[in-house]
Amino acid sequence: MGTLGKAELEAMIEEAPVDAYNEGEQLTSLFTVLGEHLDVPFTTAVLGVQLTVRGVDLTPDGRIVALCSRGGMRQSIGILELPLPSPAPEGAEWIEAYRHWAG
Repeated sequence: MGTLGKAELEAMIEEAPVDAYNEGEQLTSLFTVLGEHLDVPFTTAVLGVQLTVRGVDLTPDGRIVALCSRGGMRQSIGILELPLPSPAPEGAEWIEAYRHWAG
């Protein structure tokens, strides 16, 4: 991650929120595009523990989270705090675009 330039990220952000007129609509658009493009499931490690990312969700307080599981346990982790595996899954550039937008 971190390989896209500012202009590329801004172009992606402009592409995502078609007909988005405010920050809430832009967030929803970015969430939708991320959900469409991020190749799930994928495995990553959080604090040395392997887990599977099964999808993404938008919380009522306006955060995009990764829906993670390990065995029978499930937990949501903020997508911006989620360490990505190397190589990153297809569509991970949308996480970078979201990070740029949220920053």
